[in-house]
Amino acid sequence: MKKSLGARTLAFPTPVWLVGTYNAGGTPNIMTAAWAGIVCSQPPCVGVSLRKATYTYGSLMLKKAFTINVPGAAHVQEADYCGIASGKAGNKFTAAGLTPVKSDLVDAPYVQEFPLVLECKIIHTLEIGLHTLFVGEILDVKAEEGVLGEKGLPDIEKVKPIIFGPEIRTYHGIGPYLGQAFAIGRKP
Repeated sequence: MKKSLGARTLAFPTPVWLVGTYNAGGTPNIMTAAWAGIVCSQPPCVGVSLRKATYTYGSLMLKKAFTINVPGAAHVQEADYCGIASGKAGNKFTAAGLTPVKSDLVDAPYVQEFPLVLECKIIHTLEIGLHTLFVGEILDVKAEEGVLGEKGLPDIEKVKPIIFGPEIRTYHGIGPYLGQAFAIGRKP
């Protein structure tokens, strides 16, 4: 029997993504966000939800652009730091020992050390209670060559993304390969 836990953010898992922005003065900033995901395939879009109180919120409203930076498991400490610290208090890139790189396509920085980066322009915003949903059209995806698989696309087992357990506040790696999507469910 299932036990009711009430209306809570208990959908597993959520991604650990770092949102890259520039502030009004051009200083790079990154913020860890877990309320995020793919929201459309054509055009390719991601959504990320942030509270107005965050430093990154103002930069998103000003620049209308951001990057999504997918850290590998080796950077879990840096990712956590960037979710704890505020860009108001100092440069999180410098403090975390990460390198900002100016995006080729949008007015936002990305993290050189992370294996996967999405360059996005904001095409929609929607206020939802405490958070604002920012929908970004993906203009380009950049991946380290070392994480590409045989088809030239990122291999999840090479990227080693971090996932977050909402409410229980834990980070996890990915598990083993289970089967090919849109194939294992077909009846013989």
